[in-house]
Formats: sequence, structure tokens, C-alpha cells
Amino acid sequence: MVNSSPSKRRVVITGMGAVTNLGHDAPSTWDAMVAGRSGISRVVDEPPFNRWGHDHWSVHIAGAIRGWDEATRLEKRETKRLDRFAILGISAAIEAVEDSKIDFSKYDPTRSGAVIGSGVGGIQTIEMGLETLLEKGPDRLSPFTVPRLMANAVAGDVSIRFGLQGPSSSHTTACASSGHSMGDAFRLIRSNRADVMLAGGSEGAVSPLCLGAFMTMRALSTRNDDPTRASRPFDRYRDGFVLSEGAAVFMLEELEQAKARNATIYAEVVGYAASSDASHITAPDPNGSGAARSMRWALEDAGLAPDQIDYVNAHGTSTPLGDKAEVAAVTSVFGDHARKSASGKLLMSSTKSMTGHCLGASGAVETIACIGAIRHSVVPPTINCEAPDDGFDIDFVSQNARDARVRYAMNNTFGFGGHNVTIIFGAYQA
Repeated sequence: MVNSSPSKRRVVITGMGAVTNLGHDAPSTWDAMVAGRSGISRVVDEPPFNRWGHDHWSVHIAGAIRGWDEATRLEKRETKRLDRFAILGISAAIEAVEDSKIDFSKYDPTRSGAVIGSGVGGIQTIEMGLETLLEKGPDRLSPFTVPRLMANAVAGDVSIRFGLQGPSSSHTTACASSGHSMGDAFRLIRSNRADVMLAGGSEGAVSPLCLGAFMTMRALSTRNDDPTRASRPFDRYRDGFVLSEGAAVFMLEELEQAKARNATIYAEVVGYAASSDASHITAPDPNGSGAARSMRWALEDAGLAPDQIDYVNAHGTSTPLGDKAEVAAVTSVFGDHARKSASGKLLMSSTKSMTGHCLGASGAVETIACIGAIRHSVVPPTINCEAPDDGFDIDFVSQNARDARVRYAMNNTFGFGGHNVTIIFGAYQA
């Protein structure tokens, strides 16, 4: 089943899994995106945030996952030894495997692997561990503390669970983590180093430390009185992002192998690139030059012209600087194809307007939007984008989903430290 010519190996997606604040699996997450539903709500009235009272919190909202049983796909005894982010990520990976209907026993385990990233890893374990340390002493720390807090815990557990003996790793590049992870998995298969990879990202960062830390950076929206309208990418009244949790994992396979087992092919991965701003530890390059390089290189990698891209799922965090830099980058790369004033055909939306910002899992969660747009010819909206900022001359698919033919979709993810990742997906063509 292995194509001996690495330059001709094609990579397709044959399984999807997710747990998000929009839905507890991949299909329901997509349905909520198309419906324009928000997953943002108040959290400071609930444990563990309420122990400090409202006076300490200027931010009262987050994208917490509601009504989900952690034991849906894992046994309760397993969940006790795992951090929240790992439970989310492993659950998404199990769904992706089940959805793909793959039988790993029929394939070479040394050519099967997992690359699943996380921006902050087991942050809730770190918080609980520190509290135990200060109150009870080091000898009362759980022996599971280290494996719970490791950012590579999901990739490691998934590899063990399914007997994947090939490449296994975890990118930790802030909000670009899952983008790097999926791109790495894509290249491993395309270069003939692997045949099947589970790839994506997971984040369980709706915690007091994370919320408080981003709050004191003044990075978060303080629209506490109207949570569902707080995340408003590209809108002139945006005031910061909304911290969220979630996970999404995908089955990537070499095309001929997928065809041989009659797998459902959701989409093809056709291009990937990454760059660095080399500018500032948190702020993006104001001209978007690093993001523009990432997009141009991904187009080159895919062998596509800019006007062949129909949809861009923007990083679109709803921050004043980030959105401005991304618009500058997209306009630079796509020119009149992106300009509404020039009757450009490019559509761009930010599903973070609904999910909030899942940090290291964001690129993977947003891949659901890209694949859904390709398969169903529907582009999910940027809700709350009621008045695009001055100079933002792009069709943001404001408020409501749009019927549109999508042959190629581009997914952008950018992270603190100046990390930029672009992945391009296409409709599978035999």
C-alpha cells in the first residue's frame, strides 16, 4: 500500500473527533458552527472561580464545555489519572478512530503514529499540585502529577492505547500548537515516513490561573454582561478574546491505503507551511508579514494560486492588534481576490466568534469548519461582526452562514512567540 515515490504521496482525512463548547463530538460541533451558536457563558459564579468572589475578577466569562460526561469514552478510573486537557484530547482521538473505521492490526504499527499538540498542557494539574504542596507538603503530591501535567500526555496515551509505534510527538507552540501538529503529521505521511497518523490538539485551560493570567495581560474581553456577544472578531468594538477549552483530532492517511479499505474521505490535505514573525513575544507583526509568508509558502506547497482559495478560516481572535495584522496579511497575499470593494470572491470567517479561543487546540477545532465548508458547500459565519473595523475590506460572512462552493479552504493559526501556521485543505478528487 506504500507509494514508493514520496513526491506523489497524497494525504487525506478519514476520521474526525471533537469535544468543544459547541458540541460533544465533531458532527454536533459543525452543526452549531453553521447555526451560528455561541458557546460562551459566565464561569466566575462556579467552582473553582467563585472561591475568590467577583471583586478579584474583571473577566467573568469563558468558553467552558457544558453538560459533557468525561466518562463518555473513557472509564472513570482512567479519568482520575488524567488532566482535563488529556481527557478531552483522548476522547476526541477515540472518536476519530471510531469514525475512520480503521483496524490498526492490519497495518504496520511502526508506520502509524500520533502528533497531538497543546499550548499549556496539564495546567489544572499544576494548579492543584501547587495547592497541595503549599497546604500539605511535597510528600502528599500525587504520583500521577508528572504524567498528568505533561503536554505530550495525549500523544503518548493515544500511541499506547492503539499500539502506534511510529512517530509520536506534541507541538507546544502556543495557539499554533495543533496547526504545527497537523502539518507535521501531513509531512510525515507525504514524505513516506508514515502511512497513518492521528493529529490535532487539546486544551483544558478554563482554569483560575489561565483566566487570571490572561486577564492581567488585558488580553480578554470584559463584555461580561453579554457573554454570547463578547467574541467579535474584526468588529470595531472588539475588546479581546474569550478563553475556551476543547479538543479536535483527525485521522490522516496515505490516499492509496484509504482507498484500499474503502474509507470515507472527508478532504485532502494539500499544503502546509509555517513561519515566524521574529518580532515580539506576544504581539503580532503589525504588518502581518510573518503570517503572509506562511500563507504564501502554503500556497506554493500546494501548487495553488491565491484565487483558487475559496474560504479562509481566520485565526481571528477578536483582539485589536491580532485581527488588524491578519487582515493586512490576507489582503497582501490575496489582493483583489480578498477585497469586497473589488468584487473579490474570497470568503473569510472566524469561528472563534462562537467557540472563543481554545489556545493550542484552536487550529484543530477550526479544521472542522474547513472540512465542513468543503463537504457541505456552506461557510460558517463570523457572528457578532456587526460593524467591521475601518479598512477591513473583506467579506467576513457576518452573522449568518453562507452557501458557497468551496474547493480549497485555508486554515490560519498564529501563536504567541510569533508562530504562524497555514494548512490548506481541498475537496478530494480521484
